[in-house]
Amino acid sequence: MSEIYQLTSAPLTAHAFNPTRSQVAVSPNTSEVHIYSKDTAGGWALSDTLTDHDKLVTSIDWAPNSNRIVTCSHDRNAYVWNPTPSGGWTPTLVLLRLNRSATYARWSPNEEKFAVASGARTIAVCQFDAESDWWVAKHIKKPLRTTVLGLDWHPNSVLLASGSADGVARVFSAYMKGVDSKPEPTPWGERLPFNTVCGEFASPSGGWVHAVAFSPSGEALAFASHDSTITLVYPSPNAGEPATIIPIPLPSLPLLSLVFTTETTIIGAGHDCQPYLFTLSSSGEWSLTKSLDSGASGEKKAVGGGGGAVGRLNNSAAFQAFRQADSRGVVAGGQQAAAQPGTRLTQSGTELLTVHQNSVSSIRAYSYGSGGDVEKVSSSGVDGRLVIWDVDGGVAAVGAGVGKLGI
Repeated sequence: MSEIYQLTSAPLTAHAFNPTRSQVAVSPNTSEVHIYSKDTAGGWALSDTLTDHDKLVTSIDWAPNSNRIVTCSHDRNAYVWNPTPSGGWTPTLVLLRLNRSATYARWSPNEEKFAVASGARTIAVCQFDAESDWWVAKHIKKPLRTTVLGLDWHPNSVLLASGSADGVARVFSAYMKGVDSKPEPTPWGERLPFNTVCGEFASPSGGWVHAVAFSPSGEALAFASHDSTITLVYPSPNAGEPATIIPIPLPSLPLLSLVFTTETTIIGAGHDCQPYLFTLSSSGEWSLTKSLDSGASGEKKAVGGGGGAVGRLNNSAAFQAFRQADSRGVVAGGQQAAAQPGTRLTQSGTELLTVHQNSVSSIRAYSYGSGGDVEKVSSSGVDGRLVIWDVDGGVAAVGAGVGKLGI
């Protein structure tokens, strides 16, 4: 079962929950950050608004231990928001030194620093300067050549993965002397001075890399690219040997966000308006297993839905009739048009069969089981909805649907 909350009619660019999941911070596609608190009825009520940014807020992250929020924006700035005793929030300046938009921000697991991606071909890794009472940045630049779209930290808080518009995922060292203790050797490398490139991995067809994610152990990297592919990377434990790279072509539109739920399961979501579960089989093969979305009406459907999958356009007679009605405002025979594949007709118009009615912009871990595995994930989308999904839910009958796709 999924929990569906229509927070706003505006697109949600990003979201992040507080440690107790009693509050959520979202960007409603504006320069503001809205903080909602759970009310007694189980819904969400707006409790605070953070207004120091001048342009669109692109990313939000809420530190689970220190309870601090980091935000970044197209205004080339980032702020760290600290809670006050009165229940409000106080911003702390971050000296990013960027000349282009900040696109993505994430706290390191130890919360001693955070990283901010940008359109300046730069990743700013920020640490706190207690003497000046602000956060200062150290830049990762080479060999970045384009806008950095996504980031993820390794569990050791030293390695940092990035995805860029040049179609390449990279793993860097973000080791900062005086902040980090000497890291243990990993399959990604042993000697890790700042800005060391530990690996570069191109998307299969050169698509933008929208999202990157480390596995819980940090021994695998997954990235989603605009060529409708997820790629798994396993670095070799032996120096000099190439990494094992496993591409997974998708029968869907590109994914925009990824999260590992266990070492052998990944959930991704994006332009297909629904979260997908990918699993590693006992034979060592990754595959798309199911959609977590069983449909807002509760009806069962296969992933992709065949040739008329959600979000897919084709040259069928049904699509041509829809295009005529859309461009000319008429329907053949003067009768009401039937619902197109992957949609249903309602009193207010046509809606998708999926819970999300538009692209999913972000998907994140929501709750964990006793063994540390992710049990629930949360997603936010362009439709203004916040949805909490049970990882064990959804539609498992994907074989037939995937097999019928004609792409």
